[in-house]
Amino acid sequence: MPRSFRIGSLFGIPIKLDLTFLLVLPLFAYLIGEQIGDVANLLNSGLAAGIDVAAITSGTTPWILGLTAAIGLFVGVVLHELGHSLTAQRYGFPIDSITLWLFGGIAALSEMPEDWRQEFTIAIAGPIVSVLVGVGSYALFLAVPESFDGARFVLGYLAILNVVLAVFNMVPAFPMDGGRVLRAFLARSRPYATATQQAASVGKLLAVVMGLIGLLQFSIIFIGVAFFVYIAASSEAQQVTMKAAFQDVTVGDIMTPAGDLHTVEPETTVAELVQRMFTERHTGYPVIDTDAFEGERLVGLVTLTDAREVDPVERDAFTVDEVMTTDLKTITPDSDAMTAIEEMRENDIGRLLVVEDGDLVGLISRSDVMTAFDIVQKSGAVNPGGLPRTAN
Repeated sequence: MPRSFRIGSLFGIPIKLDLTFLLVLPLFAYLIGEQIGDVANLLNSGLAAGIDVAAITSGTTPWILGLTAAIGLFVGVVLHELGHSLTAQRYGFPIDSITLWLFGGIAALSEMPEDWRQEFTIAIAGPIVSVLVGVGSYALFLAVPESFDGARFVLGYLAILNVVLAVFNMVPAFPMDGGRVLRAFLARSRPYATATQQAASVGKLLAVVMGLIGLLQFSIIFIGVAFFVYIAASSEAQQVTMKAAFQDVTVGDIMTPAGDLHTVEPETTVAELVQRMFTERHTGYPVIDTDAFEGERLVGLVTLTDAREVDPVERDAFTVDEVMTTDLKTITPDSDAMTAIEEMRENDIGRLLVVEDGDLVGLISRSDVMTAFDIVQKSGAVNPGGLPRTAN
C-alpha cells in the first residue's frame, strides 16, 4: 500500500486515508454528477422518488450532490469495515487500522482467524452492515419531504448503492468478503491452507472473468478490481501456505550458522568488499571487529546496496565501517520462521542477523527461507538437520 495518513479513530481503531483516495473521491464525485440526470430518472421509476430532475441538473448542483453522495458512499465503506473490525475484536483479533484507498476500504487485522466459524462471522458482518446502511438511507429517504430534491437524490442513491455493494462483496472472489465466506465453508472439512488455496483459485478465475468484462466494456474500475483481486488472492494464498509449511519451524532450523558465514572486518575497503561479493556470490556480510581483549564482536552489516553508494573510483578510499549499517535488525534462533519472514517483509530487508545472548549465531536470509519452503513443498516435511544452507 502507498503512504497513508490518519484522520481520526472510531471505537479506538485508527481511520486512515491512503493517497489514492484523494484521487478517487473527486473522480467518483465527477462520475455521479455527470450521470445525475440518468440516476434521478432511475430513482423516480424504481423508488417513486418524485425528484425534479431539472432542479438538480442545473448550475453547480450536480457537482455538489455528486461530492455529497461520494462522501456518503465512503462513509458507508468505513461502516462496512467497522462491521468486520468490531466483530474481529469480539473474537480477540486486534485491528491495526481501517484505510480508505483506491478500491474502497481495508480493515487491517493483526492476524486472520483460522476457525471457520469466526472467519465466516467476521466476513459476513461487513455486507450485513452495508445492507443496514442501505435500509437506513432508504428510511431517511422516505422521511424527507418530496420538495427536498437534492437530499432525496443522495439518500436514494446511497440506499441502492450500499445494497449493491453488499451483494458485489459477496461474490466468491477471494479475498473479497464472499471469497472469505467460501474459504470458511471449505475449511469446515479440509485443512485451512488447502481451503485457502482452493478459495484463491476460485478468486483468481473470477478475477480473470472480471478483467475480460472490464476490457469488453472499457471499464477501468472493473479492470482495476480484477487486478487487485488476482494479486491479493495469490499473495494471501502464498502467505497461508508458508505459515502452514513453517509451523513449528524455528529460525535456528533454517538459518545459516555462524560457522558457515562469510564475514568482513571494519577496515576492509569497499573495493575489496565488492570483489569478494563478485567471487563469493554473496550480497551481504556481517561486520566483525576482532579485539585482543573482547574477542570477536558484531558491529554492523554491510550489503551490496551500501557498497553501491560509493562511486567506483573512490572505493579504495572508503572502508566498510564508513558505509555499513549499524542499526541492526536481529532475531533470536528460537523465534519461529514466520516471525523472521514478517520482519524481513515489514522492514523491506533481505536478511536478519540471528543473535543469542549478544553473540552472532547465524544469519537468515530470503534465500534460506525459499530453500526451506521449496523442500517443504516437495517433501511435505522439514528436516532441520538436513536443510542446505545459503547465505545470500
